[in-house]
This record gives sequence, structure tokens and C-alpha cells, in this order.
Amino acid sequence: MKNIKRHLAIAVLGISLLSCSVEKNRYELIPYPNNMEQLPGRFVFDDNTNIFVAPECGNEMTDIASAFATHFNEISGKSITVTPTESGKKSLSIKLDKSLAPEAYRLNINNDKIEIFVSAPNALRFALQTVKQLLPAAIYGNEKVANADWSIPCANIDDAPRFGYRGLHLDVARHFFPLDEVKRILNVMAVHKLNTLHWHLTDDQGWRIEIKKYPKLTEIGSIRHKTMIRKEWDNYDTTPHGGFYTQDELREMVKYAAELGITIIPEIDLPGHMMAALAAYPELGCTEGPYEVSGQWGIRDDVLCVGKENTFNFIENVLLEVIDIFPSKYIHIGGDECPKIRWEKCPACQARIRQLGLKDDEHGKAEHYLQSYTTHRVEEFLNKHGRNIIGWDEILEGGLATNATVMSWRGTTGGIEAVKQGHQAIMTPTGPLYFDYYQTSDTQNEPLAIGGNNPIELVYNFNPVPDTLSQEQSKLILGTQANLWTEYIATPEHLEYMILPRLAALSEVQWTQVKNKNYDRFLDNLGKSIAIYDVMGLNYAKHVFEVKGEYLVNGEKDCIEATLRTQGNHPIYYTLDGSEPTESSMRYTSPIEIVPDKDSCILKAIVVRGNMKTRTLVRPFQFSKSSGHLATLKNAPNEKYTYNGATILTDGIRGDFNYSNGCWLGFKDTPLDATIDMGEPQQISSVKVGTLVQYSEYIFPPTKITVYAAEGNNEMQEVGKLDIPITKVQDKDGLREYSCDFSPIQASKIRIVIETTSQIPAWHGAKGEKAWLFVDEISVD
Repeated sequence: MKNIKRHLAIAVLGISLLSCSVEKNRYELIPYPNNMEQLPGRFVFDDNTNIFVAPECGNEMTDIASAFATHFNEISGKSITVTPTESGKKSLSIKLDKSLAPEAYRLNINNDKIEIFVSAPNALRFALQTVKQLLPAAIYGNEKVANADWSIPCANIDDAPRFGYRGLHLDVARHFFPLDEVKRILNVMAVHKLNTLHWHLTDDQGWRIEIKKYPKLTEIGSIRHKTMIRKEWDNYDTTPHGGFYTQDELREMVKYAAELGITIIPEIDLPGHMMAALAAYPELGCTEGPYEVSGQWGIRDDVLCVGKENTFNFIENVLLEVIDIFPSKYIHIGGDECPKIRWEKCPACQARIRQLGLKDDEHGKAEHYLQSYTTHRVEEFLNKHGRNIIGWDEILEGGLATNATVMSWRGTTGGIEAVKQGHQAIMTPTGPLYFDYYQTSDTQNEPLAIGGNNPIELVYNFNPVPDTLSQEQSKLILGTQANLWTEYIATPEHLEYMILPRLAALSEVQWTQVKNKNYDRFLDNLGKSIAIYDVMGLNYAKHVFEVKGEYLVNGEKDCIEATLRTQGNHPIYYTLDGSEPTESSMRYTSPIEIVPDKDSCILKAIVVRGNMKTRTLVRPFQFSKSSGHLATLKNAPNEKYTYNGATILTDGIRGDFNYSNGCWLGFKDTPLDATIDMGEPQQISSVKVGTLVQYSEYIFPPTKITVYAAEGNNEMQEVGKLDIPITKVQDKDGLREYSCDFSPIQASKIRIVIETTSQIPAWHGAKGEKAWLFVDEISVD
């Protein structure tokens, strides 16, 4: 509550966080309506306002309108009433129009009347959500603010969502979150008109749903006795972690979500990711244990034994209780990351393969078809009980079940393949819709994340319908969702930070037609959403409001140009000596030319945004004789890891442990071959190469560095070479700098050839494959 009064004061004054001036009529709506006519004037709510619900709308719509009126009166101090007849007074009228789609609405606002036309209760919820976003942000709180401007701008809005499935995935298996936090997530989903919570309830690291027929699932399977520390795979804490939801609690959540217009789809992941279940009932595994609830992230070899009939009895009994709790049309059965190692050696599984006549072929092994058999059988069971299945895109392997919907997470390829086969798909690709990924390249100042970088702009610009699909195929894309896995997210504050405000960007992907999207408008409107989050007491990331920097080598001026920007027209102040910037420091007006005339430099910058405090941009530079001189590359880096190109090699910036933060150039099929013209001849005797080593990501050290040099227009001559033996046994990952030293020479040009690992050694899981080479800086001294 400590921040609410401050932000309510902002709402009372009508000051937008993203505007320097007070504007009478603003339409700060996210997601933005697909058709809106802005009109002059405002509708003012007062004690003479009443709400009329046409009798044909039914009891549920009347209850929705009554709940809106009750909350509005509590916050505003006014006394609007729901009346059974339409009067000539100032009114908000809700009327039935069966010609509208179930989630479509028309909202007409003029000076003395608001009219809402809908055909179904959820559409009314969305229409009233639009009204609420136009009101002061205080409407989303619990404190009375009687002196706010309780009016909304006039407009005619004719709106409907682009997609029928608008989801957010929440994993509570890796880290358990109490019901109150899940409700907070549901509340903010409703603000942005999402309609589906995909609730990941079981995994190797914990079973979170009470199953009465199998009490050990929660007695044993809900508790892991250790958890790996950060990303130290063989280092664990000694703190048990657990928790589960009773069936009564889950039914309460289903009801709570439904009142917000949200359907909850449960996920029971099978036949892999079942260590928690196996720990409770080891007879369900191929080896029969012993097993333990996993304290390590990743994929486990032990999975359900689908050669045993008792395993299917278990699956069906669990699902019977699941469908009794959750009325959703879909049940998610996972199907991802299921190793076949145990099945290959299991007598029961091999007997099942022989019984079914499954054979290896060019599309997959018999064990892949065994998983397909499992998926088909589970689908048939659920279909008999009136439900359909959703599975991750691995369920494509071995052939899709008849009515299965594919959730495409490994890019969009799985979704494309599904719709080409006539199946429905939901797009949830890791890039950019995994919200457990970082949301900035400045990962050193972020809470720990699984990796990657999905900033809000990438989220906003995602289109779930690939251009390669036909019009008919495109109709099979049900929608899209973001996924939040919680291996590294243990607190509600961290959970909210990873979701917000990226959820706002996601909502426009889901709701707003492509032709109506506008990222600049979205940013301008985001200030209202932030004020709403503040009133709701939610934690959120502020990257979009901070100072961002882009650093490019200017080869003509032999300097690094730092371009600073921030959302809106707010002033930026900076220093270059490492001191803390204030409003008395240099004000940024144009790109800063940083000349490498010293060994180092630290750029710091702030933006002044009234009451919003954001982090200081801190960018250290380490210079050498090559800094500021643009390199030319003989071979292009891998397209995925090119970023700003050759400028990365001489911009004085060292990358961190995140290879996708934009500070690294990635090479795989060709060596890095760079030439740097340093202008005037200089004495040099060393070339240092900054690299990243991350064996789990197939990123290896270079194998050889060769340096050539020339003075003026003379031919290049080899001046130094460093052979780097391929690692025989995996050592530690990390940042490494390799130095190729040679006798001092005069040179104006140098060429550096850095060889990649052509074959990963036998000790690695990817033996024989080509390795990645990641380089961030070439320093000449």
C-alpha cells in the first residue's frame, strides 16, 4: 500500500507518466480497440447516473453490471445504481445484440449517455474493462478517492479480439505460488483482456494438485528436499520446497477466474516430467525406482512406463479428477521432452511395441511411435468425457492424435506443421514469448533468468500467423500465449516483474489487428497501465522508461558514438568520468562522440521522469589501440548472432555471460577473419581476443589465433600465432581472453583470423558437431 497514495495523487491531477502536459481527452487503452472514433466532450459519472441492463441480457450480465456499480461507488464515493427500467437520466445502458460475436462489443459514449451492445457476458466484461481503463487508475484499487475526475472521454468503439485464445502460462511446479498471488495474476490478465490461464500444475520438481485416489502425489510428490543453487548444476541448498492446492481451492480459483472472463486450462505433463509422481508411486516407472522429486532443472531420463497397463489406469484416474475440477474444453497433457532411454531397455515397453507392431522408420524410432500411441490413447479417453487435448509441439512426433491442438514452443515450425495437417495450433515460441527470458541485454543488473532476451518491443512486434500460411490455414491458429516457467523465479515480486509490462504488449498481439497496431502509440498509452499496476500493488520492470544506449564505431571519426534514447521527450543527463549524473550534468542532445584517448571511460546517464525513479545507465569502456577503428569482416557472422556487426569487435565493450545480449558476434561454419585499419602506424606487440565459453550451449574456445600486420600499403605478413588445444575434459564455463604476443613492430593495419572448433570432442553430448565461437572484443596493444 505504501506506493498507492502517491500514485492516486497522480491520477487525481490527471498527470500521465508519459506526458509533459495535461490533455483533456486521452484514450490510453491497452489493448487498443480495433475501431474507435474519438469525440469531443466527456461523460461525467455522478449520483444521478444509473445503469440499465435490458431484461433479455439475463442474470449473469445483470450481476456483472451490479459488481461494476458496487466497486465504482466504493472507490468514487458516488451512488450510481442499477435500475430495472431505462430512464431519461444520465445512464449507462447495456443491451443485447445477437448479431455480435461472443467477445465483441459496441461502446458508444456521449455527454449524457453510455450504451453498450453485446451478445454474451464476456463481451460485457471487456466493454466495462474499456470503461475502467478510461477512468482514473484509482478504479483498480481498494481505497476511496472521491475527488478524482470520475469522467471518461466520448467515443464510439466497435471492437472485437483478433484471436479467440489469448493466454498466459504459469508454472507453479518448479516454484509454488499461493492462491492470492495467482489471483493477482488473474486480475491483471483481466485488465488486458486475456481469457485463458494455462496452469502448469505438475512436473519433475513438484506435484501441485490434490488427487484423492492417489494421496501420495501430494504427501510425497509435492515436496522436494533440495533445489539446485542458481545455475550450479551439482550444487544444492538444503531447504525443502513444497506446496499444493486442494480440490476445493482449485474450484474456488476456477470460479474466481470465470468471474473475470478467464478460463483455466490445467496441465498434467505426461508421459515425461513425471519424477514427482514416480517418487510417490515408483511402480509406475520402468525401473520401479527408487525415485525422488527432482531438485535439479532440466530433463530426467525416468518417465512413466507406458508398457504397463496400470500406468494408463493411473493416468485415467488422475484425469477423471482433473476434469471434475476444471470445466475447460481443453486439458493440456504436456507431451514434451520425454526421453526414450528407459523405454528402449524396458521389457514391458518393448512388449507393448511388439504388440502394437511399431517399427523404426525414416521418420522416427519405434519408441517415438509408442509416445504417439500414448497420446492417442489419452486423447480418446478425454474425448469420451467431452474434452480435447492440447500438447506441446513434440506430440507431432510419431503422428498427431485425431483432435489434438498443438502448442508450438520451439519456434513456430510446429504450429505451421500442425495447421498444414488440418489441426489447430496456438503459437507460444520461446522467442519472443518466453517471459522467463531476460527483458534487456543489460543482464548483469537483472534478477537471474534462464537466459535469452525477449524485450517488450520484440513481444509487441510478434505476429502469430506466419506469412507462409494460406487464408484457410491461418484460421486454424487459435491464438497465442506467453509462457512463464519458474525455475529461477521464487517470489511473487520476481514473478510479477517478469510478466509486467510485457503482458501489456502481449495483449495487443492477441487482441489488436496487425493493421491497427502502433508501437509508439502503445508506449504513449503504457503510462496509464503503469499507474494501474501501481494502484493494484504489482511489481513491474521499468526498462522501457529507462535510458537505453546504442554504441557504434564511427570509422570516419575513429570514435565510438553513443546514442541515448528513452520513451517520450524526457530529459537525459550524462557524465563520462564515472560520476553520478544529476540535472546539473551535461544534457544529452545528440550522439556522444567518445574518443579512445584514455585507457578507459565510464558513461553514466539518467532520465528525469517526475515521480518515477529509474535505474542509471552505466556503460564502462576499456580501450586499446584498435578501439574506435571499424573492422571489416571477410566472413559474415551467423545471422542470429550478428547484432551490430563488426562494430562489436572494437567498441571497447566487454560482454557478459549471456551470449544473446547483443555484445557478441557468433561464428560456427567459418572462422572470424577481421581486418582493422588503425590509420597512422603504431608500435604493437599484442592482440587480445575476448571470448565466451559455455559448453552446455556448444560454445567452445577458439582453436587458433593468427595475426597479420602491415604498414601503409604493404602486404600483410604473419607476425604471431597462438595454438589453443581442444579441451580434453570439460572445464569451467566463463569469459576468457586469449593473448597472441609477438615482437614489437610498426603497423597501421592488422588482420586477425580466429579458428572455430570444427568437431566437438567425444566427452561432450554433441560430439562430432561444429562448435560455436563467440567473440566480443579485439584489443591491440
